Amino acid sequence: MSKQTNPAEAFIRKRFETFKNLSTEMGDKKAMETMFAGYTDQVKQRMAPYIGRPTLAEGLREAVAEFNKSGWDMDVVDISNKGMDAALEIQKVCPVNDIHKEFGFECPCFLICAPDGPAIKEAFPELKVTTLCRQADGDCVCMFKFERLKK
Repeated sequence: MSKQTNPAEAFIRKRFETFKNLSTEMGDKKAMETMFAGYTDQVKQRMAPYIGRPTLAEGLREAVAEFNKSGWDMDVVDISNKGMDAALEIQKVCPVNDIHKEFGFECPCFLICAPDGPAIKEAFPELKVTTLCRQADGDCVCMFKFERLKK
């Protein structure tokens, strides 16, 4: 396995390692349930300060600044329009790289980004979160749209 180079990569590697071990012990479905038990509460606690900002773009920019310190490369674009407070979160460089392949998985999204959408929707029912594109599908970026009614 390759040597980790930043905190984002360390986080990702640990998540895949944990999932691989759990799935070997109890199967994929139970491993996912075990790994993400209580995840909605964790997401709510982590994101509440950002989601509570006057606009989604403002809050997401703050969150992205923290992620970027850990090795992510993200931008936020305010797309508010037609009574909606909305923003795009754009992941230009995915720090997963090929870590998922080291653990025998074809795609990283099921374990890294995919759990976030449902957890965010459950934690913040006023938000609509949509994955617009993914680098794992051959797109040049990963892009997520966040929207809610303007305050």
